[in-house]
Order: sequence, then C-alpha cells, then structure tokens
Amino acid sequence: MEIDPRAGRVAVLTNPTAGRRRHRRLVPQLLERIAAAGELDVLRTTSAAEATAACREVVAAGATTLVVVGGDGTLHAAIQAVAGSQTALAVVPAGTGNDFAAALGVPADPMRAADSVAAALRSGGTRQVDLARVTNGDGAVRWYGAVLAAGFDAIVNERANRIRWPRGDRRYDVAIFLELVRLRPRRYRLVLDGEPLEVSAVLVALGNTASYGGGIRICPTADPADGKLDVVIGRTMGRFTLTRLRPLAYRGTHLAHPLVDSYRATTVEISAAGVVSYADGERCLPLPVTVTAVPGALRVLGA
Repeated sequence: MEIDPRAGRVAVLTNPTAGRRRHRRLVPQLLERIAAAGELDVLRTTSAAEATAACREVVAAGATTLVVVGGDGTLHAAIQAVAGSQTALAVVPAGTGNDFAAALGVPADPMRAADSVAAALRSGGTRQVDLARVTNGDGAVRWYGAVLAAGFDAIVNERANRIRWPRGDRRYDVAIFLELVRLRPRRYRLVLDGEPLEVSAVLVALGNTASYGGGIRICPTADPADGKLDVVIGRTMGRFTLTRLRPLAYRGTHLAHPLVDSYRATTVEISAAGVVSYADGERCLPLPVTVTAVPGALRVLGA
C-alpha cells in the first residue's frame, strides 16, 4: 500500500550519533520499515544547526510529514522548524532519554515505532499538541516539547559542556560533583500569568510534558494538551537533600516534599543572574526569558 495522497512529501531526519550510537546499525532497517509506506526524502546532517536548517528547508518546500529518527536533541532541532506549521511530526525514538517521544505515546522500541510511523503514513491522520515558546529581550525565539531547566540541572549541563576531559557521560558525573560542591541557592524572579513571585531556589523547571533526563518526572502532572506549563521549584536546600530528592523525582513523588512548590501558568517570565536555560536537554537561552505554552503548536502524525 502506498502513502495516502494527503501525506505528500515525507522527509526523514536521522541522527546516527543519538543514544551513544547504540542504534546506529539499526538506522537502515528503520528507514526500510518506514519506506514500506512509500518514498522517503532522507536528511543526513552532522550538527544541530544543519539539522534545523535542513528541516526548515523541507517544511518551506511543502513537506507534510517530517519523521525524526533520534533522541530529544534531534527532536528539539526538528521542532524549531515544524512549530506552528502544517507539517506533521513523527518520531522513532533512538536517543538516550526519548522523553518527548514517551509523552506522545510513541513505542519505546525503535522497530515498533517505525512500524507505527509506516501505518500512520498510510492512514494520514494527525493530532495537535502544545509546545512551549521561549523568547528573550533580543527577539530570539526557541521552542521546546518537554521540559525547560533553569536551575541545578541546567547549571550542570552548562558546566559539562565546558569540560574537555573526561569525554562522554563521565563529563556529567564530574559536572554534578563540582556543582554539588559549590551548590548555592540563586534568587529567582518569576511572573506567573502576571503574578510576581520571588524565591531563593536551587531547582526550577517548566514542563510542557512530565519528564526530562531519561525519565525524571520533574513535572509529573504536566499535560501537553492543556495549554499550560507546570512550574516546579525546589527552594533553598543542601546537597544531601537535593541528592535525596532525585529518586523521588524519578517517581514523580517529590511534589509532596516541603521544599518543593508547584504552579501552573500559561506564560512564565523568569530571571536569575548567571543562568543559561536548557530545553529538551539542549542549550537554550540565557535568563531572563519568557516562556509561553502555545496550544496546538505541533501537529503529530497518528491518532
């Protein structure tokens, strides 16, 4: 059976380095399964900037479906192109975390996900979910699907990206240790739908969906179809308390902790000195930023 005529041009963005390359050998098989539904235009890129540029090109050319084979980082690059467009996004999770794919209900197994994409291409159905839009005073705009971190996790990511040795995941272990040693609360100013809030905190997360970091349910009640952001704040706490909070966050039970506050808002202004935000695990914009939930900003392939 061929792709439904309504599907139009189908582009596929692949990232063979996603998931520490563990799915690299699967990519040809994944493409073969997706191509069972019809001809594909495969985008092969070597950087996030190239990926976003290639996605924007195919969206502008009228592609009605963009399939992403990769993790949250690859998805994040694609989202910059498809947000607010008529191009539908489909996902084959092949990364380390795959948090946004999980929130969309995509099968965790890449082969099953590829078969699901092929089936959805044949049927041609789509649905819409929310995205979060991040802007700053210079007019820069970024979109994300899962969670924006603006506290300890963002600071760890920023530190890890500056470390040249050791390589790989060990960088994050070193960065976590260094940032725990120098842990200190920062003064945040937030405005939640016009209501100001000032707080000293070590953890701040704005979730369009529930999890980041490979299943850490930092915003466990977030729903990408309600037009709201979940805002979770870990107030002033020591290293021991923060470390003990992590396993609670994996279960999503940390909201009951007396030092954790949660809010819901459509628009959040957030500022703090010396913090760069990270969204979907990728470097985003330095604070201050304004984050807005945009209902239906992403068209997703499948029912």
